[in-house]
Amino acid sequence: MTIQRMDNVAIVVDDLDAAVAFFTELGMELEGKAQIEGLYADRTVGLDGVRSEIAMMRTPDGHSKLELTKYHTPAVSDAEPRNPPPNTLGLHRVMFAVDDIDDTIARLHAHGAELLGEVAQYENIFRLCNLRGPAGIIVALAEQIG
Repeated sequence: MTIQRMDNVAIVVDDLDAAVAFFTELGMELEGKAQIEGLYADRTVGLDGVRSEIAMMRTPDGHSKLELTKYHTPAVSDAEPRNPPPNTLGLHRVMFAVDDIDDTIARLHAHGAELLGEVAQYENIFRLCNLRGPAGIIVALAEQIG
């Protein structure tokens, strides 16, 4: 048996409204928000006393989703280091294809995004960059040029 699809990638954030605004500016659409708590939540994530709020964001094509999660209880634990470099083990980067990388960087900068390095060109195919986004995650952008 194989998997049917990948449903979403979850990102724990400290400011849910700011994260929703960031990903909305990127071009994602807010699908909905919900409060998550109760025994099923505790059992699912393996924590006691879970009380959280989620916002489900989807790409315009409807195929990809991000679940932004703000934990109220138990308290969030900080990852070390706070803003890990791109070669740190584990998941911390999400990549998006964009129409205009320069415009996207400018719009996301207004939401606190910081460019890591610079915009680079891969042959005559892509312009690429990495930004530091909500909760310190790296958001990669790719603009096809060839």
